[in-house]
Amino acid sequence: MMKLSLTALVRHELDHARQVSSGRSAKTVFGGNERTLRQTVIALRAGAKLDEHENSDDATFFVLHGRVVLLSGENSWSGSAGDLLIVPAGRHALEAVEDAAVLFTVAKPRI
Repeated sequence: MMKLSLTALVRHELDHARQVSSGRSAKTVFGGNERTLRQTVIALRAGAKLDEHENSDDATFFVLHGRVVLLSGENSWSGSAGDLLIVPAGRHALEAVEDAAVLFTVAKPRI
């Protein structure tokens, strides 16, 4: 078994996000491209965003810290600490309203 502190990781990734020009920092905590399940802590400085990109897999953002907005076309969903945002199929973006961190979970189908 492996255990890690998401609280400590959020603090570390937010510190890093505040120092880099992109305003973003991320660390995969479980899985990866070779696995069905992948979980990544993503930290965003206030105003930073994950630019619009395509999603074809089952995915969620669990807000660990701060506030974010998930955007997809004309739709948007706000999330704050403790909220689970289901990522819609198709193009979407994520923007930090204030310094924020999310646990991004994606499940890729096995081929």
